[in-house]
Amino acid sequence: MSSNSTNYMRLLSLTKQLTSYVNQGRHSDALSLFHTMQTSPSLALDPFVFPLVLKSCTASHRPRLGSSVHAHATKSALLANQFVACALIDFYGKCFSVSLARKLFDEIPQRNAVSWSSMISLHTRSGHMEAALELFRSMDVEPTESTFNAIIAGLTEVEGGSFKAIGFYRRMQKMGLRPNLITLLALLPACVGVAALSLIKEIHGYAFRSNIEPHPQLRSGLVEAYGRCGSLVNARNVFQCMKERDVVAWSSLISAYALHGEARAALEVFRQMEVAKVWPDDITFLGVLKACSHAGLADEALDYFDRMRKEYKVEASADHYSCLVDALSRAGKLYDAYKVIKEMTVKPTAKTWGALLGACRTYGEVELAEIAGRALFVIEPSNAANYVLLAKIYASVGRYEEAERMRMEMKERGVKVAPGSSWI
Repeated sequence: MSSNSTNYMRLLSLTKQLTSYVNQGRHSDALSLFHTMQTSPSLALDPFVFPLVLKSCTASHRPRLGSSVHAHATKSALLANQFVACALIDFYGKCFSVSLARKLFDEIPQRNAVSWSSMISLHTRSGHMEAALELFRSMDVEPTESTFNAIIAGLTEVEGGSFKAIGFYRRMQKMGLRPNLITLLALLPACVGVAALSLIKEIHGYAFRSNIEPHPQLRSGLVEAYGRCGSLVNARNVFQCMKERDVVAWSSLISAYALHGEARAALEVFRQMEVAKVWPDDITFLGVLKACSHAGLADEALDYFDRMRKEYKVEASADHYSCLVDALSRAGKLYDAYKVIKEMTVKPTAKTWGALLGACRTYGEVELAEIAGRALFVIEPSNAANYVLLAKIYASVGRYEEAERMRMEMKERGVKVAPGSSWI
């Protein structure tokens, strides 16, 4: 066997080993192996090595080493290779800044759809949606499925971006590009954002015809989307078609029932989940507590909250506490709710205090209303609703001087009530 053949076989073997290290998360071993390959005079590294190494540099937070890999790729005239260029763009975007990644992108001799997609995706992940859209408009090659996927996913994260995301989906279809699993998963939140139930059904039908629908992640997404758009029957049907139901699927159905006030149904699904021996997580319990909250099931909320922490070792977040406080407040157990707030292991939010303040008006509890109101004035000093609500509580018990004082305090702080408006 010739020396070239021997070197090639050795390079192939080392590349396989490097791939194995990266896939297993053994990034230190991967970087050590790359150093051995890099310093071996008989080995000419091929382009497929560099994306692997850069992935390890990113995962192990080694920006300097990544920069040296960039230098090595430049000396080897590999920047024109799309695999190497895209890996470098991703590396700089994650380890340094989007601006450095953009500088590298602008220096690439020949850009194809893959490099454009990488740059657009980096902008959307970083929250620079306008820059991503500008890049999309300036593309000098035809966009691919991955390009549209990046734009659609980014727009769903932007307030008011749901309609635009759906528009890009329609544009994608007109170009003859076939939406894939990533497209549909990115699009479902946009459908929920504008309550587009008909489009959810369209996506469901397309996924079924394209044999994408059996994917567990998509089915969980459909359960959540149907549920949040009010179609509990469809949500349940999709759930029942799932052969294997993970925690996401169970949690999605529980949240769907909770959202629409079907508390007993939500709690029954949780019971079935426990029978199926699927371990609940923080999202599961958030759905369960919301169900208790909406139905005013105070005792049940306390029981589930206690089990969540002690039995399932799930740490309570501010949202969990808010649901518990809301459940207790709706049931008229205002001082129990206040006790929960005082004993919280995290800082109370406006949502937590707001639940107590709202219930204080219902039950005419002025003393706690003052405490909750003052806490809210600190957290969100410009929210006029808190001042108005406390003023109404004072007025409801005949304490008109304090109600007027609230209005004066609003004026002194420059807090203004937003004028009413109508869509008609």
